[in-house]
Amino acid sequence: MMPGDYLSVILLIAGSLFFLAGTLGLLRFPDVYTRLHALTKADNVGLGLMVAGLALQAESWTVVGKLLLIWLLVLLAAASVAYLVAAAARQRGIKLWKR
Repeated sequence: MMPGDYLSVILLIAGSLFFLAGTLGLLRFPDVYTRLHALTKADNVGLGLMVAGLALQAESWTVVGKLLLIWLLVLLAAASVAYLVAAAARQRGIKLWKR
């Protein structure tokens, strides 16, 4: 294995750990707002790390560009969907969690 392969594996594992953290946040956090925060932040960082790991293995700059475009579209979609879910929750009267 080449040194770039090791870095790629590290980035892919780190991305997987962020996805795992987001999933745990979804299951463990008490209300819809904190769950949304866990999912959007952890999944976006996790996908960014995965894209970086895959970009190191890409054969051309075209593939790297496509990976970055996918990440950008997912970032935009995640932010839009999180906003819509939070707005719907607020409209239904779901309160913020307090101790």
